[in-house]
Amino acid sequence: MPGVTLKTVAKAVGVSPSTVSNAYNKPDQLSTALRERILATAQELGYAGPDASARALRSGKAGAVGVLFTDKLAYAFSDPYAVGFLAGLAEVAEEFATSLLLMPLSSTDIAGGSNAVQQAAIDGAAIFCVPGGHPALEILANRGIPAVSTDRGDHPDLSWVAIDEVEAAAQLGEHLTRLGHREVVVLVDNAQAAGGQPVELTLDEVGYTDCELRIRGLQKAMPDARLRIVSGGHNAFASGLRGAEFVLDSQNRPTAIVGLSDVQALGALEAMKVRGLTPGRDLTLAGFDDIPAASAAGLTTVRQPIKDKGRAVGRILLDPAVTERQLLMPTQLIVRSSSGPAPKH
Repeated sequence: MPGVTLKTVAKAVGVSPSTVSNAYNKPDQLSTALRERILATAQELGYAGPDASARALRSGKAGAVGVLFTDKLAYAFSDPYAVGFLAGLAEVAEEFATSLLLMPLSSTDIAGGSNAVQQAAIDGAAIFCVPGGHPALEILANRGIPAVSTDRGDHPDLSWVAIDEVEAAAQLGEHLTRLGHREVVVLVDNAQAAGGQPVELTLDEVGYTDCELRIRGLQKAMPDARLRIVSGGHNAFASGLRGAEFVLDSQNRPTAIVGLSDVQALGALEAMKVRGLTPGRDLTLAGFDDIPAASAAGLTTVRQPIKDKGRAVGRILLDPAVTERQLLMPTQLIVRSSSGPAPKH
């Protein structure tokens, strides 16, 4: 039926327009029988419900939180750390009847990603693994959209849920120093090697704040060690595999490899197995995050509360009872069989 509106349904049922609106938006205010009668009448008349765009304009709320990250969309569903973080965030979003809008920011199409952020109908943003200085962050600030980052910021007005990346990595560095390691390769996430050959990087070329800080933590705890930074591409098992192959097949093989994520370390573990190397005996391997697969692999790593991070970001964005805007979360060094004394040559 053309021209069917909320008022049409209200007249047909014999109730006020606000009662029909409540049937869709505030069902707890109506009896079950009345709500079912309203919805049945609406269906008969071909009325699909209040227009979501119009409702958003009236309320000033989009009912959605954007999740910004610099990788492909599939990363949010395949990377264990991302999955855990999003699970925690989703728990809180569900509690507040809020949707999550996944917003991948391409490393090659900066303008396209920024334009998407400019037009996005969101009430807040979770900044997940986005390099500092990305134009999307400035756009959010200019639009006045509240944002919570997983990187620790220095400005008192910034909202963040983070770990002390330097001290967390220093715990691992101290462990490696006690084991006698002085030749260490660090596997990092970096776009320069994406889809191509592994590359060696300087600290200034790393690009991601968390990776830079973790490397600084290792350097702090290992002042006498030689640390080489290698990337096989974006954060993934295959990147860790490529990076480790590059390192293990070189003449300057280290005594320890540190993946700045567990998925990269697990990729390196595969490269070691192919070459008949035993972790903890022939070469030490360590990771960061303590994803579920790390335990089964016997991987020494730094544990961080992944799911709790997502929950905390959601609380700051959505829960009006939460007033703390900056939250530093704990970490723990988990020593397993993949780390051992440096081989004596």
